[in-house]
Amino acid sequence: MSDTKENILIAALNLFAQNGYEAVSVSMIAGALGVTKGALYKHYKNKQDIFNSIVERMYQLDTERAKKYCVPEGTLDEMLEEYQNTDLNNIVQFALAQFDFWTTDVFASNFRKMLTLEQYKTPEMNALYQNCIVSGPIKYLENLFSEMIKKGILKKIDAKQLAIEFYAPFFLLISTSDEFKNNDLNAKNKLTTHIQRFIESNKME
Repeated sequence: MSDTKENILIAALNLFAQNGYEAVSVSMIAGALGVTKGALYKHYKNKQDIFNSIVERMYQLDTERAKKYCVPEGTLDEMLEEYQNTDLNNIVQFALAQFDFWTTDVFASNFRKMLTLEQYKTPEMNALYQNCIVSGPIKYLENLFSEMIKKGILKKIDAKQLAIEFYAPFFLLISTSDEFKNNDLNAKNKLTTHIQRFIESNKME
């Protein structure tokens, strides 16, 4: 992706995070960049095209991180063997990396803020919010934990319940990160402690 196209996405997402998607016009995006609408249209057809590219970029970044931390980047149906062979330590490291991503990466943080604003406005935005931030991660963890239960790595407890117990503090700490901007390290320490206790409680001896 060219620097110009990337800069358009960054500027647009910043405005979406502050004002909501519907409240932002192409003129506002062009104005934030100091260019004309015509110049912007050379790179993207319309505001929806910009939004679609932002979502695509987010999924691309998520896939890259999953590969980096050796966890499945696809669904259980697509990558059964990878789910079966994922190490618990990789999940821990990936979770901590995801926390950093959602709280300190400006692009990801603005994406999360935008979806938080927009989630109740349209079914499409709500579905995207759920898939990226709430039900999607829970289902992902449920599938990973289910395979670990089968292999005797985790105790025989309902996998979805385990996923909720693991993810709830993660979600809460991310949600409070915007209020306590200078306390990210403390929040991450709390998350690390939670994960350690989770493993101690649920790992087979």
